[in-house]
Amino acid sequence: MRYGFIIPKGDVHTIVRLARDAEESGWDGVFYYDGIHIEGAGEMYDPWVVIAAMAVCTERVRLGAIITPLARRRPWKVARETVTLDHLSNGWLVLPVGLGTLDDGGFGKVGEPTDRRIRAELLDESLEIITGLWSGKPFSYRGRHYRVGEMTFTPPPVQSPRIPIWVVGAWPRKKSMRRALRYEGLLPNKFNADGTPGEVTPEDIRAMRTYVAENRSEKTPFDIVCEGTTPGDDPERAAAIVRPFAEAGATWWVEAMWFPPNDPEDVRARIEQGPPRL
Repeated sequence: MRYGFIIPKGDVHTIVRLARDAEESGWDGVFYYDGIHIEGAGEMYDPWVVIAAMAVCTERVRLGAIITPLARRRPWKVARETVTLDHLSNGWLVLPVGLGTLDDGGFGKVGEPTDRRIRAELLDESLEIITGLWSGKPFSYRGRHYRVGEMTFTPPPVQSPRIPIWVVGAWPRKKSMRRALRYEGLLPNKFNADGTPGEVTPEDIRAMRTYVAENRSEKTPFDIVCEGTTPGDDPERAAAIVRPFAEAGATWWVEAMWFPPNDPEDVRARIEQGPPRL
């Protein structure tokens, strides 16, 4: 099991310092998020600029934005940005992607598509374009939404065969899960039988791991990335929360202090307590 930390708030200088603190405190990954305008979220910054600053002050932690909604971004621009960050970080970037949430004004308030089906189509096409451009070989594309004339992007990423892509998969929706299987990781989501969102349990992770083992044909390593909170001042309780997910097949635990108390000093204190230990 590896351990990451999402930094949820703070001024940009504080966020970068917290990334360095997280590396020094033994965390394996440091993440920001990709937001445009979310009511009540406070200050937010461009994720690529933040990650670039993190990259120059860290040496061994995974970096990324959980998550990037590709439906509202130009995939060729994302391809260029991510290759740049992969080189800047010496190969520590990961690209977590999904549909995004519509409470972000970066969709409806600016005229971006809000229909779930359209956003899913844009996500799929974007991923094909990004991975094609990452190849460093001549690439062209013709889809329902995007057209790309032949281009060769150089340099290719530092990481081979490519920058790992983690994809939100909605269990047990097969189309959503099949999307994740084409790439390098799953960010588990869950829908109940009535279509409402549900809480992901260790039993769900075990079922997802079985599904991955039975249906994934790619030979590259595959991560299952769980998200939650643990008490840094109670190591036994923290281990008890994480252990069932690890035993079920999760490979990452990402600490996510989305809700108060989560001011920068609260976040720093939790970071310095270190990750859970099983």
